[in-house]
Formats: sequence, C-alpha cells, structure tokens
Amino acid sequence: MGTGYTVWTGVGAARTVLLGIVLFDEPATVARLTCVALIVAGAVGLQPTTPLG
Repeated sequence: MGTGYTVWTGVGAARTVLLGIVLFDEPATVARLTCVALIVAGAVGLQPTTPLG
C-alpha cells in the first residue's frame, strides 16, 4: 500500500507542476522539470523493487 501511495503522490505532484506551467504561466525551467522527472522516476522505481506479498 505504501508504494501505491508513493506512486500516486508522485504522479499528483507532477501533474500539479505541469498544470501550473500550462494554466498559470509558471516558468518551465530545466531545474524544475528535472526535479519533477526525478520525483516520477523515484516513484516508478519503487514499483518493481517492492516484493509482492
């Protein structure tokens, strides 16, 4: 359950940032997009390393 929560939190954070960029003209800097990519990569990376129980 913790992995699922982490994945959905990461996806939600990424969507929030992207909506801010699209809807509110927030700057889409390389640093910001890199950080979002790292959040998503970390959340997705947890999925295959979690043992099935």
